[in-house]
Amino acid sequence: MSRLYIFLLSAALCLYFSGCGSNNKDELSHHHNHQTSSHDHEHDHEHEHEHEHKAEKNDEGKTDSHDEITLSPEMAERFGVATETVVVSPFYDALKVSGEILPSPTDAAVLVAPTAGIVHFSRGIEPGSKITAGTAIAHVSASEVTGGDRDKAARAALDAAKRELDRITPLYDERLVTASEYNAALRDYETAKAAYSPSASAGTIKSPISGIITSIDVRQGQYVEAGAQIASVSSSVRLTLRADVPQRYFSRVPSFADALVSLPYSDETVALGEIGGRRTATADNVTSSTPGYIPVYFSFDNNGQFLPGAGVDVYLRSADADELISVPLSALSEQQGQFYVFVRLDDECYRKTLVTTGRNNGERIEIKSGLKPGENVVVAGTTTVRIAEASGTVPEGHSHNH
Repeated sequence: MSRLYIFLLSAALCLYFSGCGSNNKDELSHHHNHQTSSHDHEHDHEHEHEHEHKAEKNDEGKTDSHDEITLSPEMAERFGVATETVVVSPFYDALKVSGEILPSPTDAAVLVAPTAGIVHFSRGIEPGSKITAGTAIAHVSASEVTGGDRDKAARAALDAAKRELDRITPLYDERLVTASEYNAALRDYETAKAAYSPSASAGTIKSPISGIITSIDVRQGQYVEAGAQIASVSSSVRLTLRADVPQRYFSRVPSFADALVSLPYSDETVALGEIGGRRTATADNVTSSTPGYIPVYFSFDNNGQFLPGAGVDVYLRSADADELISVPLSALSEQQGQFYVFVRLDDECYRKTLVTTGRNNGERIEIKSGLKPGENVVVAGTTTVRIAEASGTVPEGHSHNH
């Protein structure tokens, strides 16, 4: 969350609490001037009940009621405060490693020059251009270079060999030429045919797949040899994740069944299993190009959130789960090296609770102590509740009673 958003949120909440304090003071002044002595008795009774409530909470090891945070339901809704009921549920352990998003080999193509010559790109062709299968991205002209068009010479040789074969074939059928003469003519024709390529003669470079041009490797008007790389195209329909696991975790590699990817260019994390992800390779059949690491590969559908070539943080998840209490990472608030969560007590009252954390699987974190099943913990809008706590404003007369 940006500093600007936190500043604006703080200002809005401060204005809100200032208004609440003023309104409550007016109400209390009016209330004091017009109520009878019976109110004093009720107030004393309520104060006594509140004192008993504090003592009860202290016996349970909770904080006193003056540590409670007040936030109206309207403000909570406006700033997206949401809660989750604490339950014991499956928690999948994970190992955090680094990785890279790679284009799938079946969804990428390299376009090469069919013949030697001068490259002329089609209009509108540049990196980032979307094209369909069969689109001509460039033409290679061999007639513009010294030595002429090699494919024209190959075509001429093919035509000559074909004429000679057509001439000698009927003579061979009538036994007017020897078998060796016929075989020589047939061999010359086959050799000329292999040397000539109709597509090379045309000089047109077409994309075999639909996708986006990811690179152009030569300049307009540049001379290239036959087979030189001209451009690259990627459809990015399927992508590959390579996760680099340190060798000291070799024994855990077989247990990794899914991966959670944290994107560096957004605040989102994506579970590959939810977008068609599957593990494609293991340490037994791949070799790492980075000494000291074991590569683990996953193939998955590109849902538009992934950038091929990007480095990412990866949480490799095991297939087995433990039953325990956990909360989303968004529920945690770190203050002076300790972690807290905010528990909602009622519609407008919250309590800051110190928790002890455990394993982090990239999406949720284990809570070893501080929470119990049935409590409602804030999982969204945590910063809003924290700012409300920092304001230190609690409307007079508020008492959280059960």
